[in-house]
Amino acid sequence: MIFNSDELLNELKKHVQNHIDFSKSLLEISEKILQHKPITTSWSVLECLEHLNLYGNFYLPEIQQKINTSKHKHHQKFKSGFLGHKFATDMLPKANMKTMNTFKSKNPIHTSLEKEKVVLQFIHQQEKMLKLLETASTKNLTKIKTAITLPLLKFRLGDTFRFVIYHNERHIVQAQKVLKSLN
Repeated sequence: MIFNSDELLNELKKHVQNHIDFSKSLLEISEKILQHKPITTSWSVLECLEHLNLYGNFYLPEIQQKINTSKHKHHQKFKSGFLGHKFATDMLPKANMKTMNTFKSKNPIHTSLEKEKVVLQFIHQQEKMLKLLETASTKNLTKIKTAITLPLLKFRLGDTFRFVIYHNERHIVQAQKVLKSLN
């Protein structure tokens, strides 16, 4: 699939800004509510965000390093790779989403989480993502490759951005459903 690079980056920035706005609204909600789980095997709102923080701890430095060291200049078009496109689109929230297993190291279930720490870290990571998207507008989203959390695989930078941001979107929707279940 081929995308206009600037249009893709702008669309992704809108997603990230929405994630920041949602997260900031969580600071007005009690920690008790944010730790509530509809059932014991599901995640609370804070666990959803902490899961994203754990992934952000991997992806943000990886993306930053690849952008900083790349000599590949901006190109008008981004050509998505087969696996990168599949992984990214599979992350998009949709009706009747299937739950997916996560790595044990990225599963925050039953951990003690503080609202301020988790939410502020997520906001900080999303603000960093916005800066990375801005910097990426001067780079070639197809030629730059990044590692992903699955060993041996690399995605094109545009697909990595899509995968991470759509993954965030998926869990923001999950967190919103948890909040809605309380009403």
